[in-house]
Amino acid sequence: MKRDVVVTSLVRQKAVQKPALDRAVDALRRVEHLENQMAKLSELVREHAEDVDRLVRIVAEDRDVIRRQLLRKHHEQVRVRKHLRASDSKVGLDF
Repeated sequence: MKRDVVVTSLVRQKAVQKPALDRAVDALRRVEHLENQMAKLSELVREHAEDVDRLVRIVAEDRDVIRRQLLRKHHEQVRVRKHLRASDSKVGLDF
């Protein structure tokens, strides 16, 4: 049964095949469509790469800003500790 359906389908396909010229035009149209899709895909990939580059730059800048803020905070803590040690040593000399 299945074999009969497949054979019948193949016979119908051969009967309705397009002439060689129509098939060539169809193939050219498909190639052009694929080329357009490739161009669009290439553009999307390029835009994505640019977006990633921008994000990497933004993250690097943010990281640098955060690093500088942490360094400033650390220096402030060192100054406070140094000041406290100096004031403690002055208090100890007064006794």
